[in-house]
Amino acid sequence: MFKHCIFVLTQIHIYNLKMASFKLNAKKFIVIALLLFAIGLTAIWYIFTVKFKDTSKEKSDFTITAIDLIKDFKKNDSLANIKYGEKVISVSGIITSVEKSDSSVNVKMNEKDSTSYIIFAFQEQHLADAKSIKEGDYVIIKGSCSGGAYSSILETEFITFKRCAISK
Repeated sequence: MFKHCIFVLTQIHIYNLKMASFKLNAKKFIVIALLLFAIGLTAIWYIFTVKFKDTSKEKSDFTITAIDLIKDFKKNDSLANIKYGEKVISVSGIITSVEKSDSSVNVKMNEKDSTSYIIFAFQEQHLADAKSIKEGDYVIIKGSCSGGAYSSILETEFITFKRCAISK
């Protein structure tokens, strides 16, 4: 009978050790989960509040005419996206369209006799300058090239720019 008591007491002791270990693991899990949650929240906050440099003060990686840029993308948009993607570029040309709203301005340049175009979205601090330009104006616009793509539905090449400013 004494052997059975020792066996039961040993089993109770092992069970208590497992429970203590489980409680310790649960505490570690909760601490790690809270830590990861805090890191995730910090990353999300950073992404949504990041401020970009004023493009007008950055040096251009390329200076090119709108027609030549469109031709580069029409020739091979994959290579052009590698060459120009996410680079600051100064593009010169004649404005073919200006779309204004209260909080944004989109300016288009395109080549004659073609549906292909470049569209520029302006930074908030440069909206007043962008609203002052008109169709037919010759300007130099500096911005970050988001890339270009060919639309088989519209049968057109389009190139988008973000964080743009008019060069003076």
